[in-house]
Amino acid sequence: MVTMDDSRSLLQHPRRNLGNRYRSTALKFAKLAVADPSRAGENLAWAEQNARQAILYDFTDERNWHTLVELKELNNDEAGLHAVLEDVFSVLGRDPEQVDQLATIDLMSVGKELLHAAFVNDPLDPEEWWATLQSSDRNTTAQKETLEAFAQRCRRLDFRDHRANIVFGRRLERLKEHGHLDLFVELAKHLLAHRPANHELWMELGRLQERRNEIDEAWICYDHVQRLRPQTPARDLFLARLKTSMDGETKTPWSGPTVEHRQSFLASMEALTERVSVPLSPDAKPQRKENNGTQVELSSDEQRLTDLIEQGDLQKAFFTSRRLVATGEDWAEDWMEKIQNLLEQ
Repeated sequence: MVTMDDSRSLLQHPRRNLGNRYRSTALKFAKLAVADPSRAGENLAWAEQNARQAILYDFTDERNWHTLVELKELNNDEAGLHAVLEDVFSVLGRDPEQVDQLATIDLMSVGKELLHAAFVNDPLDPEEWWATLQSSDRNTTAQKETLEAFAQRCRRLDFRDHRANIVFGRRLERLKEHGHLDLFVELAKHLLAHRPANHELWMELGRLQERRNEIDEAWICYDHVQRLRPQTPARDLFLARLKTSMDGETKTPWSGPTVEHRQSFLASMEALTERVSVPLSPDAKPQRKENNGTQVELSSDEQRLTDLIEQGDLQKAFFTSRRLVATGEDWAEDWMEKIQNLLEQ
């Protein structure tokens, strides 16, 4: 049975066959628009609708973006072209310099060239991206510098868009496959700080840390997976593997990291959200809640969570609530579930 979470996950992950189908339909309508000027407006509208569907189903296929940009130019829609290119930069990690650059350029003249240049420098396909990073005309020193430049980008980009999280998550997979394990662990935390609902990356990070015998960190990652997707008992299976590996030994059974270790990990994740956080308003007024028919002020922690949610700072709110739960604040469980649902919308 497909759950609501599964359906949402299917929509968020690229589906190449549907992307190809909608792009092909878009191109057919575009040809009809050119062939029959009397119905050009109608056919271009259908072409654009199908081009948007192609991107919806597969945002990792650069051809889908090129098709929509060409249609915007054909329609002389500069505002629409600006919106499409800004969306591309969101998928590529929303570099503020790139977004600001759009306001100073005549997009109708160079929109296609700008899109082409963006994908040449930053291919959406992870294999093409890795090949660009490791091109044969670069020596070892240059390749290391290129890798460090990529790491620096990851430390300053905005990965809240689920598409950016997927694109860069696949790039990090290539880092891991080629032995850059420490860098994978560091940069994966940046992606997860911005998109804590990415259960697949939590799972990959947990598996790596389990192989490295980093038991506390692996448990925390698997615990996140199980909380995000209760139907995936990652934490329980991990504990079962640990128990099996300890059979016949006199070791004290291990049941999880200390509260202090969990707090430290969650505080570090909370700190990584600072770059995309919205400063809390100093004018925020204390709010009240009903308790047994009586209006009482929210606790300072509840007030902080309320403020973070109202200002759209869901990433920080999530890790704050997780940290509170880790310290035994059971009331924060409901807040964590509420924030998790908001993150997955």
